[in-house]
Amino acid sequence: MYTTPSPPPADAIVLFNGMDLNNWTVRDGKPAGWRAEDGILCVVSGTGDVLSAQRMADFYLHLEFRCPDMPEASGQAKGNSGVYLQGRYEIQVLDSFGVDLPSTDDCGAIYDQFAPLVNACWPAMQWQAYDMIFRAPRVEEGSIVEHSRLTVFHNGRVIHNNVQLLGVTGGALDEKVGEPGPLRLQDHGDVVAYRNIWALPLALRGSLQYDPG
Repeated sequence: MYTTPSPPPADAIVLFNGMDLNNWTVRDGKPAGWRAEDGILCVVSGTGDVLSAQRMADFYLHLEFRCPDMPEASGQAKGNSGVYLQGRYEIQVLDSFGVDLPSTDDCGAIYDQFAPLVNACWPAMQWQAYDMIFRAPRVEEGSIVEHSRLTVFHNGRVIHNNVQLLGVTGGALDEKVGEPGPLRLQDHGDVVAYRNIWALPLALRGSLQYDPG
């Protein structure tokens, strides 16, 4: 069972340093109001979503999250948060442990677009891991010529396999899809915790010098 943080590669961009939120803001650029201590970033209800200073195009993302134990809650009221890639595309965070057929609003869903292939959730209060490969839309002369693509692993299981997204998801920061964007973590009112957040920027295309011989 996954219990210990996965160390980032030496060339990774560490988005959360485990000590403070100096590289994070809320939507209007003011300092983030979440709590950071002992390597953990925790939602403070009512302070708003937090955005990384780092803007990214194509990237690999790793983060770990923990949903609170809310046995009396159900559905969207149970450990709700979200991970917005580029601030525009939400992968749901929710306590969906035990759900037989996850939907487009359960944990791991690309919100309101694609349900996860399987429910890979572990119980509340256990640390879980997302690993994602995001390919940004390709825009030429103001028009999208290729939509964004996303592969997601949840606790080591593939839950999205190179899916082509239908556009930005609800609550997107903006629709400037041809521009890099921040990692955005959602304040949905529940005390969800995050840790070990890092990314690896990916080249937009392969080397022009490659010759297979």
